[in-house]
Amino acid sequence: MEIKARAQGFAKCIVGSGEHWVQCDQPSSNGGDNSAMTPTELLGAALAACGLYYAAQYLKTRGLNAEGLEVHLHGEKASGPTRIGRFRLEVRIRELEERHREALLRAVKTCVVHNTLTHAPEIEVAYASA
Repeated sequence: MEIKARAQGFAKCIVGSGEHWVQCDQPSSNGGDNSAMTPTELLGAALAACGLYYAAQYLKTRGLNAEGLEVHLHGEKASGPTRIGRFRLEVRIRELEERHREALLRAVKTCVVHNTLTHAPEIEVAYASA
């Protein structure tokens, strides 16, 4: 995977890979225009979207209706260092049998983003001359 972030002024940027690009900004209180999601919101969005996909796959492979499927994410900030200290994913769908509810949640927990966040990757930061 290769992602590029390109500055679009002080607090705004575009990030993307190949043909797919999204805007990113900061709230006014951080010097941005509040015109797009923040990097932290994009992290949460990645987790929610990944979880949604795995939930949809679970339902599809069992012939269950995925109509109305949503994933809501809530993140709580922590300090020392500043970060998101807790994510809560809520999978919302019509009533399912108990066996499917538990299995659906297990499926969501196998998504790549969830696994990445629960098994911290090594992150290298390097300088390169443009």
